[in-house]
Amino acid sequence: MDATATVTPFSTLIRTASHEQHTEAETSTFMSDLLGGRLGVDAYTRYTEQLWFVYRALEEGAQALREDPVAGPFIQPELMRSSELERDLAHLRGADWREGLEPLPATAAYAARVAECARTWPAGYIAHHYTRYLGDLSGGQIIRDKAEKTWGFERKGDGVRFYVFEQITNPAAFKRGYRELLDGVNADDLEKQRIIEECKRAFALNTAVFRELGEVFPLSV
Repeated sequence: MDATATVTPFSTLIRTASHEQHTEAETSTFMSDLLGGRLGVDAYTRYTEQLWFVYRALEEGAQALREDPVAGPFIQPELMRSSELERDLAHLRGADWREGLEPLPATAAYAARVAECARTWPAGYIAHHYTRYLGDLSGGQIIRDKAEKTWGFERKGDGVRFYVFEQITNPAAFKRGYRELLDGVNADDLEKQRIIEECKRAFALNTAVFRELGEVFPLSV
């Protein structure tokens, strides 16, 4: 028996096992160009649109999982982002922001997988929940800061509301509590390995969105 599987906290296992996929997503050409200030606000707007489709799938799926013994503990209202994304899109696109809004093919595939897990596999849903929300509380703050400085959004105001968790006063403590939830997840070792694989898939789906955004917004040289 592999003693590591029983000793290493699951939150550590899932982070280390998905490190390569996480890094690939973070260092995508599109995200590098966006954070480097080499793309315009239209690219940031299109990225925000794609997020809305993914979070709509995440949060519509959450409603049916509140009492689930596996996913239920992770469904926390202070994390919900859809309404903040809609405020940002109203600021970026105007009051009729829904008009003509379409997901990129990679975004549609990503949202469909999230919705499928929410319907049929609560433990798999956790993988998507983890990759999105913990990322928002961590690296997402770098995006907010860059957006404010690059395009002049009011600090923590419309346009970057998505990244502002008003109900989480201590993000570091919240993330520690979230990792404790992961460590205590109601799943055996085989199911935990499946969650890890789904986490890798989640990062790959996210990277595919970045790749398609990079094709829409190629950096001119």
